[in-house]
Amino acid sequence: MRLDGRKALITGAGSGIGRAGALAFAREGANVAVNDVDPARAEETVALVRQSGGRAEAAPGDVGERASARDVVERAVAALGGLDALWNNAGIAPIGHDGFTAFMAEDDWDWIVRVNLTSVFLCAKYAIPHLAHRPGAAIVNMSSSQAILPVGMTDAYAASKAGVAGLTRSMAPGCALQGIRVNALAPGYVDTALTAVIMRDDAIRAAFAKEHATGLQTPDEIASMAVFLASDDAASLTGAVITCDRGWTAFKRPGVLAP
Repeated sequence: MRLDGRKALITGAGSGIGRAGALAFAREGANVAVNDVDPARAEETVALVRQSGGRAEAAPGDVGERASARDVVERAVAALGGLDALWNNAGIAPIGHDGFTAFMAEDDWDWIVRVNLTSVFLCAKYAIPHLAHRPGAAIVNMSSSQAILPVGMTDAYAASKAGVAGLTRSMAPGCALQGIRVNALAPGYVDTALTAVIMRDDAIRAAFAKEHATGLQTPDEIASMAVFLASDDAASLTGAVITCDRGWTAFKRPGVLAP
């Protein structure tokens, strides 16, 4: 098992990609601290991990808030007995709150950036002292294809995810001095409850699927990428932003036609 005995904190793991991640990390032998802003959802994921034979503890809290993020990391370290991996997965793409800069409410901008970007900074800040100089220590951040090639009209989301990509690259040299690898995933549209709001009927869903090489992505395949980055198989990677988007950004480039 690629993560046998390692201790991992996954934020936003009460549903979707994060829940798939908690299950995937546990299957690979990790002890997992499950974070979510909703304690009930965190406990649901913990129960699923345990039912599958894995080991997990809940560490609920709002990782976009300073004191709460510190508490989440400290609770995870205490529950697991240390920390080897952090997956900063928590994020939002709230329909009706994002949009074009000129028409966006300042509070909505602050909210989206706080959850998507500031949480990454805070959790990394508080986790790095625990991760430092542990064999195989790794941070995985969640960026997006929108950071590479934004489609427009989701300015806060695109900016926050571009910030995650930039922060990942900038953190890499400092993390390397602490013996920690840090990389980011930049998926396309993943088939979750979050994107179901966008793809509200079959025609829209089909259109989104067509612009990926092999259809919409699943939470499990993103979870598999995070497992890879947290494992020694990715020893050569740090400071990378991986466009694991089934060809979304490639097909969106000028002059490129989707199949």
